[in-house]
Amino acid sequence: MLKKIFISAVLILAVLSFVVSLLKGNNNAEKTVTVPDRVAVINIYGTIISGADSKDNIFSQTNGVTSGSIMKQIREAAADDSVKALVLRIDSGGGSATAAEEVGRELKRFKEKTKKPIVATIGNTGASAAYWIAVCASDKVYANATTLTGSIGVYMPYMNTEELFKKIGITSNKIKSGPYKDIMSSDRPMTPEEQAILQNIVNEIYEQFVTTVAVGRKMEESKVKSLADGRVYTGLQAKNLGLVDEIGDYYDALAAAGELGKIKPGADGLPPVKAKEKQQPWEFLLSAHIAELIKTELVNQLTGSLQQSGAPAGGMTR
Repeated sequence: MLKKIFISAVLILAVLSFVVSLLKGNNNAEKTVTVPDRVAVINIYGTIISGADSKDNIFSQTNGVTSGSIMKQIREAAADDSVKALVLRIDSGGGSATAAEEVGRELKRFKEKTKKPIVATIGNTGASAAYWIAVCASDKVYANATTLTGSIGVYMPYMNTEELFKKIGITSNKIKSGPYKDIMSSDRPMTPEEQAILQNIVNEIYEQFVTTVAVGRKMEESKVKSLADGRVYTGLQAKNLGLVDEIGDYYDALAAAGELGKIKPGADGLPPVKAKEKQQPWEFLLSAHIAELIKTELVNQLTGSLQQSGAPAGGMTR
C-alpha cells in the first residue's frame, strides 16, 4: 500500500515538473529588445527569514520574504547591464539576523562587482534585521518622518511550560548526549549556565549588528552602542541621530538613485524602473495549490487501500 502511494506521489511530481519546464520554456522564448538605463527596485516586505527563494519551493508558505529571494534579485540586477542603480524598498519589522547577514553580504558583493549605487527607502517600518539590511551597503537611506526604524539589538525568545504540563498531566523525559543538548527546552527552567551560554551568543550577534551599523553609517561604534538599546526611533529622530540620511518617500529615493546612477529621467522626473517579472497564472496555481492537490491524491489513495483491505476509513480526517 505504501509503495503504491509513493509511486503515485512521484508520478504527480514528475508530470508537474514536466509541465512547468514546458511553460517556462515558452515564457522565456522572447525577442531581445533594447532597454534604457534604469533602476532595479527590490521590495523587502514582512518578516525576513533565512532560506531559499520561495518560488523555488512549491511547499513554502511564508507571509514575509526569504533571504534567498532577495539575494536572487540582487544577483539578477548585477547581471543586467541596463540596471545602473538599486533601490531597496523596505517595510519590515525585522526577522532573522542570519537572513540579514546573508542579504548584506550579497549587497556588498553587488557594490564591489558593479560599483553601482544602492539607495534604501523605509516605509512604515524598517527595524532590527530590516534596518541592518538598509544600512549595510547603501549610499543613501531615506525614511518618512513618521517611519519607525532602528531597534538595533538582538533577542532570543523562549518559554517555560513546565507548570502548564504539570497541570495537564504531561511528564517529559529525555535521553541526551550532553548537558546542554536540550538547552532552551520549554519543559523545564533554564539553568544559570545555559543562560550564560545563550547570553554570549546574543552578545556576539549584537556586536556584529553594531559593527555593521557603524561601518554603514560611518559612525563610531561607541556612538552606535549609545543608540543600540533595542528601541525604535521615528524617521525624524533617526535623521537627527545620523541613522538615516534624508526624510523622504519612495519617489524621493527613486529620484536620488537615478541621479547617483546618472540615469536620464523620464517626463515625470523619475528614472525608468525595471519592471518586476509578473507571475504567470500557472505559477500561481502551482505554488498556491500544488501541496493541496498532492495531499488530496495521497489521501484518496490511502483511503482506497484501506477500503480494499476492509479497514474502516471513517477515522481519516483532513
